[in-house]
Amino acid sequence: MMNTFLQSVLDAYDFPETLLGAVHYGQGHINDTYCVICQPQEGDCIRYILQGLSTAAFPDHEALMANFIGITRYLREKVISAGGDPNRETLSLVKTKDGKDYYTDHSGKVWRLMPFVEGTDCIQKATPELFEASARAFGKFQWLLQGYPAQTLHETIPHFHDTEDRLRKLKAAIAAAPLTKTAECQAEIDFVLQRESDCSVALQAMRRGILPLRVTHNDTKLNNILIDRQTGEGICVIDLDTTMPGLSINDFGDSIRFGANHSAEDEKDLSKVNFDIALYEVYTRGFLEGAQGSLTDAELEYLPWGARLMTLECGIRFLTDYLEGNHYFHIRYPEQNLDRCRTQFKLVRDMEEQFIQMQQIVARYAAGS
Repeated sequence: MMNTFLQSVLDAYDFPETLLGAVHYGQGHINDTYCVICQPQEGDCIRYILQGLSTAAFPDHEALMANFIGITRYLREKVISAGGDPNRETLSLVKTKDGKDYYTDHSGKVWRLMPFVEGTDCIQKATPELFEASARAFGKFQWLLQGYPAQTLHETIPHFHDTEDRLRKLKAAIAAAPLTKTAECQAEIDFVLQRESDCSVALQAMRRGILPLRVTHNDTKLNNILIDRQTGEGICVIDLDTTMPGLSINDFGDSIRFGANHSAEDEKDLSKVNFDIALYEVYTRGFLEGAQGSLTDAELEYLPWGARLMTLECGIRFLTDYLEGNHYFHIRYPEQNLDRCRTQFKLVRDMEEQFIQMQQIVARYAAGS
């Protein structure tokens, strides 16, 4: 039996056939997501995705939905002009009974309804083939949105990939933390401070006009791509709530940070934590293939920096949270954020040692794109 509250949300929409119900769907931890199922008189069931947006993660829902609406409408036009299928290659919204793009309930929570993209899977663990498929999809995302005025987008999470700001917050956390706690992670603190200038590399290039502002997804993990069940290709980028103005190298770099290694994020044995240059090559090949020459020469030059900086930044965030008392990231044990920090810094060190090779790989595939 459906609860009364959810029923009131569903009543805001005019479903074309018999509404059978709604069930929790997916493995997301931010928004409330349901699969809504309708039964036509003939044929298979029709499904939709209903999402209630998190007020904690995204307090400015109007800004978030303005981004979502603008981006998806633009993507739809681009997919159509490229001869693709907009119903499968981009998200879209189902309007409410009163013609609005989303519904706001009595508590102020925003709900959106989207057609279900059938024949696809959301994969949690990558094979090299799926990693490359996700790279092509995120590269194509850049290609499709290259003409979108990124400066018109709202920052749904201000300073999200502002590595300088992350460094400032770490320094504040160091100053406020007990000496016993800072002594425990002095090696990690020193690691960051020795790379203080690195934190400004990409931002200085942006401020000097070397790196262009782009529409960036900012959460480029495999599970934010819908994989076509028949072809194994990534056909639709989802979870657009963190899509903001940013740098393409950050989207590339966050994928590398997450996918080009085989260890758990909180692995205690750092001998098991290694940057996989072969997976880096696989992703680079796919990303540049999907981007179809839309990246500038400077962006190509800075792609390896994107990998280093996103990994360093993530480690800084874990270390900051540990020093502040573990109030941001969920933990299962008190030192988990410190363990997470150490894995990221191990990957950074590996990348530094293989940086020339990383640059050569980008140059090789850029020349062929």
